[in-house]
This record gives sequence, C-alpha cells and structure tokens, in this order.
Amino acid sequence: MTHVEPEVPATIPTARAAAPGVAGPRIVALDCYDVRFPTSLTHDGSDAMNPDPDYSAAYAVLRTDREDLAGAALCFTIGRGNEVMVNAITALSADVVGRYVDDVVGDLGGFSAGLVGDSHLRWLGPEKGVMHMAIGAVVNAAWDLAAKVAGKPLWRLLADLTPEQIVGLIDFRYLEDALTPAQALEILRAAAVGREQRIAELERSGYPAYTTTPGWIGYSDEKLVRLSRQAVADGFTQIKLKVGADREMDARRMALAREAVGPGIRVAVDANQRWGVSEAISAITALAPWDPHWVEEPTSPDEILGLAAIHAAVAPVKLAVGEHVANRVIFKQLLQAGAADFLTIDASRVAGVNENLAILLLAARFGVPVCPHAGGVGLCEMVQHLAMFDYAAVSASMRNRVLEYVDHLHEHFTDPVRVTGGRYLAPTAPGFSATLRPESLRDYEFPHGSVWQQLGGR
Repeated sequence: MTHVEPEVPATIPTARAAAPGVAGPRIVALDCYDVRFPTSLTHDGSDAMNPDPDYSAAYAVLRTDREDLAGAALCFTIGRGNEVMVNAITALSADVVGRYVDDVVGDLGGFSAGLVGDSHLRWLGPEKGVMHMAIGAVVNAAWDLAAKVAGKPLWRLLADLTPEQIVGLIDFRYLEDALTPAQALEILRAAAVGREQRIAELERSGYPAYTTTPGWIGYSDEKLVRLSRQAVADGFTQIKLKVGADREMDARRMALAREAVGPGIRVAVDANQRWGVSEAISAITALAPWDPHWVEEPTSPDEILGLAAIHAAVAPVKLAVGEHVANRVIFKQLLQAGAADFLTIDASRVAGVNENLAILLLAARFGVPVCPHAGGVGLCEMVQHLAMFDYAAVSASMRNRVLEYVDHLHEHFTDPVRVTGGRYLAPTAPGFSATLRPESLRDYEFPHGSVWQQLGGR
C-alpha cells in the first residue's frame, strides 16, 4: 500500500515507479457483463421515483493469467441503461490490461488516481455520473483482487492498514477547506486506540442492521404489515418505508407500520428525491406525528442549499442523504451546510473504496453517523465491508449507526451476506464479497440468459 510520511502527507496520490524485475500474475482482461433480475414482476425495489425497477449489475471482472485469481465488483442499476454502464467499464480496459497484479494492489492510491485523472474520461463528468461509477467498479474490483491476494475479507484488510497508509489512498484535492491529510491522520490515530477490541467485537457480534424489506411502495397494505411484524420478530429494531407517491397513502402506510411494530421500533422513511423543497417541508411535517426516525432523500441529492433549508424547517425530524450523491465534494458541502443528520453512502455510486474512505473521514470530522445504503443487487455484500471498517478504524462507534438490509438476491453470490438477529455477521472469506455464481451469471445475463429468454428477452 502507498505509504505517506506523517510529517508531509500528500494531497493527491500518484502512481509510484514500478520496482525493477517485477513478476507474478498479470491482468489479462477486463470483462464486463450485463446482468439483470426481473424484480419488477414482484414490485421488489419499487418506490415513488422508481416504480418498476429490474435490479441490475454491470458486473466487472479483472481476470489474471492465473485461473484461480480474479477481482470482481459491480455497478448497481435498475434495468435499462445497464448496457451504458457496461460500455463505460469496458472503456477502461486499456488502462488496466497488461498490468502486474502486484503493481496494482501495492499502489491502490495511485491506481485510483490514475483512472479518475484520465483527462479525456474525466471531461465526461467531471468526477460524477456514468464514467465515475464505472471507475468505481474497476477500483472496487482491484480492491477485491487485493483482498484475495492478502487472504483477508476487505473490511479486515482496510482495518489492518496504518493511518499513514489509509491517508495515502485518498485524493484530498477539493477537501482541504474541510479535511486536511493531517486532520485525517489525527482521526485515524485516535481511532487506533481500541481497534483490535472492536475488530474482535465485529467478529463476535457483527454490525447492527435495519431492513427496508417491508416498505416497498408497490406492496399491499397487508404485505407491509406482515413483513413489518416479521422484521421485529427477526430482531430488527428499525424498518424503512418508501413514501412520496401520494400524501394520503403515505399517512396510511406510516400509521399501519407504526401500529404493527409499536412505539419502540424506529420507522424511517425514504422519498427517493420525489419532492421539491417546499413540498418536502410540507410532506415531512405531515408525517411527523408518526415519529419518523429519519426522512431519506427528501429532494434532489445535488440540492445542497435546499436540503439545508428543509433540515432547518422540519427539525427535530432528521434527514439522511447520500445514496445518489455523486462524489466527495458534494458530501463535503452537505456536511458544511449542516444539511444531513446521517450519511447513506453507497458502495458503487462514487469512484470506489478510495473515495468512500474520504467520505467516511469527512463524516467523522463533522461528527455525522454513516448509515450505508444497501439493498439492490450486491450492495449489501459490498457496503458491509465499509461499515465495519468505519467502526474498526475511523468512527470507533456504533452509536446511531445501522446498515441497510434487504432480503433480495443474495443467493446469487459466492459469499452472500449473513444477517441474524438484526445484525450483519462479519465476512470471513477473502475479497469484497461481490463475486457472482457462474450459474447466476449464465441465467440472468441480459438478454440471452435463460431467465430472460423465458421472458421473451424483455
């Protein structure tokens, strides 16, 4: 890993010179697959903005000339457009194919900075949108590769790094008015106290979860009530409902959920960006009698001043933002504006692990809990590693922190999440937990997989 001297930490990681005589396995291909699951048939994943999603993955694989060694990750989409993401990931092949694995995993700061800094591709953002997410998939696949080489689950690989190594992975450009490398080192060094005990706690007891499984907007009232009660029986102390399609329906569903789970269970709601600023204030005020734990994405994720205005107007109701926030710069400004009480980072929205490390440190600097977004396909598998690393080595706290869980599609992964008693159990297999089963890849690749052939390719 890149090492940064404590006295003069670098602002932007740069690729180091290759050591003479480097050998070992090489990356020989960057393969990407269009994988889609027809979740719209059962309304799984439905919300006010996205009523008919087909949970999908642009599945990236860094193949090496060793048959038993590959790095895998994915970008999550909801159906049409997944082919655009596949093409964007494939466009990065020239930047990675032919590299020695040791060079990549030994300098993941430089590797990430090199992909993000490609001026021709950066022009398409800059540092946002499809190309940025594609870079995130390749960076995450490289981290999966690194964790497999090290023989560790990713969260543990990250937790075992020194503060200097972590800082050396991060691009601090555009952040230094809120977080400097020296301040990041201070946060990480403070969290080093008790780190081994927290790692042992994670391995023993896992990480607290909440579930969105009961709350999809396309579910009937009966299904909402039944799944809400089941969530409590399964040990969850927080559930989440989708809102925003209809004010009267939102109130009815919130009342049903509150009656089903009782006053001691937290009920969060998620508007998925449905409202404008004034509309959000009015809608949240109407929901306040049912004591929402937070309101997630009440308006556009880019609406920094609007989110700050909503936050001030609806207090003490809390806001959660982050699932669709494009990069570390917007996260920084949301925190500076006091616009969010919780950050809901996503494993595949920004440019991979490196940028999420920056966001975790920003959150720690501002004292805002991180409650990662999951669900989707593969997001639970990946983001659990970031949440556990955060507890072990950054925030050193589980107070007001929960990790989203949705009981969909885990059976398609070779190392699926394990949730019991309302807690994620710590992954133990080497890697980022994002490797798809060969049979799932075969059956659900779009449009030629067997499942899609049965559906007529649509």
